[in-house]
Amino acid sequence: MVSKFFTNRYLKIWGTLFAIVLLSEIKIFAQDPIFTQFYSNPVYLNPAFTGSNKCPRIVSNYRNQWPSFSGDFITTSITYDQYVDAFKGGLGIILLSDQIAKTLQSNEASFVYSYHQHVSRKFTLNFGLQGTYIQKSVNRSNLTFGDMIHPRRGFVFSTNDVITAAPVNMFDFSSGLLGYTDNFYIGIAAHHLTEPQVSFISGSGSTSILNTRYTAHMGTEITLGSKSIYTEENESLSPSILFVKQGDYQQLNVGLYYSKGNYVIGAWYREGDSFIVTLGMETKVFRIGYSYDLTTSQLGTYSGGSHELSVALKIYCAPKKKTFRTMSCPSF
Repeated sequence: MVSKFFTNRYLKIWGTLFAIVLLSEIKIFAQDPIFTQFYSNPVYLNPAFTGSNKCPRIVSNYRNQWPSFSGDFITTSITYDQYVDAFKGGLGIILLSDQIAKTLQSNEASFVYSYHQHVSRKFTLNFGLQGTYIQKSVNRSNLTFGDMIHPRRGFVFSTNDVITAAPVNMFDFSSGLLGYTDNFYIGIAAHHLTEPQVSFISGSGSTSILNTRYTAHMGTEITLGSKSIYTEENESLSPSILFVKQGDYQQLNVGLYYSKGNYVIGAWYREGDSFIVTLGMETKVFRIGYSYDLTTSQLGTYSGGSHELSVALKIYCAPKKKTFRTMSCPSF
């Protein structure tokens, strides 16, 4: 997640503070979940990644953030994408569910298209467009308000504030650009271009704005050339960087992956928030990865860190034309 957003999101566990913020006249700003293994779900990271694999792939991600706290912060997603010759690009579908402290629930369904253009013999440019249907809802039973508090007996009164039980539905659009060669890639993306507004307060002028999320990322693969007559295992390093900004909150991830044969290990640092370790295994048809975020912010050991699991299935397809260029991008 975006670094400064950690504290805000934790505070939402406590119903009173959540209600005060929700009912204030100052506009509040919603944030998106960000996966630690962002390259394991590339289409969610940047719609321009759609169809960048030679064959169809199905990717599933599960993230459990701060399990030591009361309430769950769980994000799950499943993505399908493939390259289609007739469209000269990729088509994809993203399904995502994000649960915040058993109080806020967000469900999304996206359709993605990415056009692929060979600029030169070595450089390819992808342009992605994404349309998303979003539904957000709030569980009123988990909310408490200031007018419910008795000075001595605690929460004994009913609130006069009215929270709508109806989910808020909206449509949204995103776009992305990705350029790559055989061993280098760079991309930018902008999600929530329409900045949709959300309000659960009946008759209130306060709104929650889903700010545009800007993403920039790049990286490369360095072949270590450790092959010998005794082994055919490829060995490489993949350093990369990710920067995300949404409203007043931002996140910077720097790190690298080391791969040898079917096995991968990664080490990352999220600025001001956590150190990350990733372990994975990949074959021609199957990939699985696990990562743990060791929190270094003020939440410290009380949060229990964050656990994330990714699973991918790569479906066999007939070989593509020679003009189709794949990219050496990390999978975890």
